[in-house]
Amino acid sequence: MRQDTEIVDLAGIGIGPFNLSLAALADGIPAVATAFFERRETFAWHPGLCFPDAMLQTSPLKDLVTPVCPTSPWSFLNHLVEKGRFFDFMSARFETVSRQEFSTYLAWAAEGLSSTHFGASVESVRYEDGYFRLGFDDRPECRARALAIGTGRVPMIPAGVVTGPACFHASRYLEIRPKVAGRRVAVVGGGQSGAEVVLNLLQQDGPSAPASIDWISRRDGFWTLQEGGLVDQFFTPGYLAAYREMPLEVQARALASQKFASDGLTPATADEIYRHLYRRRHLEGRDDVCLHPGRNLLHIRPGGCGQTVVSSNAEGMREALEADVVVLATGYRAAAPSCLAGLGSRLALETDGALALGANYRVVWDGPDDNPIYGLNQGRRTYGVIDPQLSMAAWRSAVILNDLCGRAVFPLAEEDPLVRWRGDGESDDAGARPLPRLTAS
Repeated sequence: MRQDTEIVDLAGIGIGPFNLSLAALADGIPAVATAFFERRETFAWHPGLCFPDAMLQTSPLKDLVTPVCPTSPWSFLNHLVEKGRFFDFMSARFETVSRQEFSTYLAWAAEGLSSTHFGASVESVRYEDGYFRLGFDDRPECRARALAIGTGRVPMIPAGVVTGPACFHASRYLEIRPKVAGRRVAVVGGGQSGAEVVLNLLQQDGPSAPASIDWISRRDGFWTLQEGGLVDQFFTPGYLAAYREMPLEVQARALASQKFASDGLTPATADEIYRHLYRRRHLEGRDDVCLHPGRNLLHIRPGGCGQTVVSSNAEGMREALEADVVVLATGYRAAAPSCLAGLGSRLALETDGALALGANYRVVWDGPDDNPIYGLNQGRRTYGVIDPQLSMAAWRSAVILNDLCGRAVFPLAEEDPLVRWRGDGESDDAGARPLPRLTAS
């Protein structure tokens, strides 16, 4: 911190991709002073799952800034140019970018921005005299007119499960690097994280290979992502505007129907897993991998010979399997960071523990409108399937900065949508209006 008590317009708590996008866009607004704080010593984005062959599920053009400010120096393309690999990247003809390379890009931005502070754990936040006061153990207090909460979601551990070296969340997989050679491994969770762990286990060969692999999923199948141009229309400002106007019950139905638009296996990962299974069964004569869809985890009991994983199947029958290592690819849950405890009941929460959001990603709280708190990755109910995705990170950052500045710093005129999400007809045939048509540009 440059002085004993720094005063800024916006302070961000947590430096993940979403607050990093906010920091990158704010860097181009000279009149806005910002500071972003992260307890880690260096930038890290899901380091426990950053497999070398894991691919991003969205275009790298949907980076920190490009969708709203393509001339920003913090774009992915500028990162390639600065690192001297633009032409090599283009020649590789990647359909998308690896998670490892995108993480390198994020770290490059985090290290280059002057507003980011690492090794800076915000221990407390209180509101006093028109400012939020951020307290630290080892640095001066920071005062801010507004806050951006970007601490992300926290690992979901099933009730009653005791974690340790032999039973842990998938987010720590590459950190722990469990010894799996000759051991029975169970992976719980049928989403992309579970699939990537299973694929990594299948790639272990010879003496390093597990004795067996069991993949357990609550879903009734190992479903792949719904992809394509029409599905991608859900990840646009036009759809978000329509979603925000839906009645709550319609929003709930929309969220349920769009589950696999954002929360399925990438086809490439699913196909690679299947090829491994085919080779093992039909070419190598091995029967050491079993997939268990439609199972609901009941409990995991440590024992003298490992872990007993107990689940119930679709018929309600209990099943048990033994494992030496259990990887919990059980997802993440919403949570407000503990440093906000000083604001107590002044903050409104959703039933799942997320901060309740209103317009412009403002957290609902009883303080002055001039002191907004913005919630990033807190609004799945109020902002839909888009909210936790990288696709709209830059657009959301622009909405927040426009709101903070009280003017359109970033023009966000809505494109004429290819899909007419909102109807404007009458309630009966007699007064029905003709369907609108697109106009050529």
